[in-house]
Amino acid sequence: MYLHKRVEFDAIVVGSGMTGGYAAKELCEKGLKTLVLERGVSFEHNSSFVTEHKKPFDLPLRGQIPPAELQMDYATQGKVYLFDQATKHLFVKDSEQPYIQEKPFDWIRANQVGGRSLMWARQTYRWSPMDFESNLKDGHGVDWPIRYKDIEPWYDYAESFVGISGRAEGLAQLPDGKFLAPMEMTAVEKHAKAAIESSYSDRTMTIGRCAVLTQELNGRQPCHYCGECERGCSTRSYFSSVSVSLPAAAATGNMTLQPNSIVHSIIYNPETGRAEGVHVIDALTREMTAYFAKVIFMCASTLGTTQIMLNSKSESFPNGIANGSGVLGHYLGDHHMGINASGFSDSFNDRFYSGSRPNGIYIPRFRNLDSESVRSDYVRGFAYQGSSWRAGPGRGASSAGIGADLKDRLRDPGPWEMQLWGYGETLPRFENHCRLSPNAVDQWGIPQLIVSADWGENEKAMRRDCMECAQEMMEAAGFRDISVTDDIENNPQGLAIHEMGTARMGRDPKTSVLNGFNQAHEVNNLFVTDGACMASTAVQNPSITYLALTARAVNYAVGLLKSGAI
Repeated sequence: MYLHKRVEFDAIVVGSGMTGGYAAKELCEKGLKTLVLERGVSFEHNSSFVTEHKKPFDLPLRGQIPPAELQMDYATQGKVYLFDQATKHLFVKDSEQPYIQEKPFDWIRANQVGGRSLMWARQTYRWSPMDFESNLKDGHGVDWPIRYKDIEPWYDYAESFVGISGRAEGLAQLPDGKFLAPMEMTAVEKHAKAAIESSYSDRTMTIGRCAVLTQELNGRQPCHYCGECERGCSTRSYFSSVSVSLPAAAATGNMTLQPNSIVHSIIYNPETGRAEGVHVIDALTREMTAYFAKVIFMCASTLGTTQIMLNSKSESFPNGIANGSGVLGHYLGDHHMGINASGFSDSFNDRFYSGSRPNGIYIPRFRNLDSESVRSDYVRGFAYQGSSWRAGPGRGASSAGIGADLKDRLRDPGPWEMQLWGYGETLPRFENHCRLSPNAVDQWGIPQLIVSADWGENEKAMRRDCMECAQEMMEAAGFRDISVTDDIENNPQGLAIHEMGTARMGRDPKTSVLNGFNQAHEVNNLFVTDGACMASTAVQNPSITYLALTARAVNYAVGLLKSGAI
């Protein structure tokens, strides 16, 4: 079943996406011979960007997906806002990697080198001191084993490498970082900012903090505002594992990148109490090989990592490796979304904008920060992202008229429209979980994942307040024809693509899987630095926090290796 040749490395990284690519870069730069395993296909900077800058008429069906194909192969993946003919090749076919939804959960996946770092929304917000303290203070979830001060220098470190454009605001709930020059708001957004901040002393509207360059950085060029980031960025302005982290790792000469490698399980040695390596199925030949290393980093995404760990069973860990606590797979969370407020403005018709800005605005959390903002109906809080634009000629598809009159009307841009999208924190709950199916397996013989997650009463109460506040702010900014909706039915957990938990950090091995350095309590050379490690969700987009935790964990692991502790 296994090849007899023993293939050894200093480190193995499972996954090549946001955290996997960064872990590889850090490990390789510290001198470790590192194997990076990716279950998907090969994908390279520039040469694989096959749809970059293509116009609608260059794509089949002008970029649309036939309904029959969408329903058959992409019923889940097709719900993502950026899914179309130009990006379809980046997404997993639902039929090729099935899972079981006991309760609705949209598992969005990208199986190629670079993973979902190729089509993330690029929003990068630090967590605040209160985010690492909330579990302890309100009793939901276990206490984080770290505090903001522990990760602050690693935020600095990661941001300096990634390149974050943004504006410092001096807010306790949204710490400032290492920023490049901010992108500019539109005229309507500037007006809305002034109106909202003058009407509400507790609210700030800022330009989004975004992992897209506005200035040259380490040979990477500033953004040229083409607006098609998810198709690939040949100028490396858009941060992705493919364009930035993995090339840095490769430049050291220490990385071996192996696509088409489906990790079946982690090999545990009961005599040493350590993980020796991983069993890998070759997606092309279906042969299984064992690879060995001194340290293993799990970066296969929240559910992907947990599926592998649950499937890594032994006499020592019959319920999955490092799962003596029994909480592996539990406390799954995602940001709740689907609250949308929109309105039109009749002002600034003489103003427009240049290009397609790959960013929007952000209104940070303003609830449950102190005694003045505390709520009696829910804990934690929500934030808004948003944007404004003017309708272009495409609006003619739904307009009355024909011929010259229609063309003349479409020569000028349409009215300004602005939208706010609410995002809220989800409380850690044991019942929100994933587990292995006892019967169903995938095409590789690996047990399928059963996912069961739902919104609780706290989230529902928060959503009501989020809707009311959105309405108030749109009115304060003077928009007309305001529409506010809560589409909770079509926004189950998973669709924010910010899934977290399932292998959480904690202080007590009886109630958590990992310690404060992302190290498994029970297997000291096994580290988890993707979303699975999180003990709560906060409200901010999590990617920059994942990167900071990854750099910190690698630094710690390498120190242990050099000292002989692992």
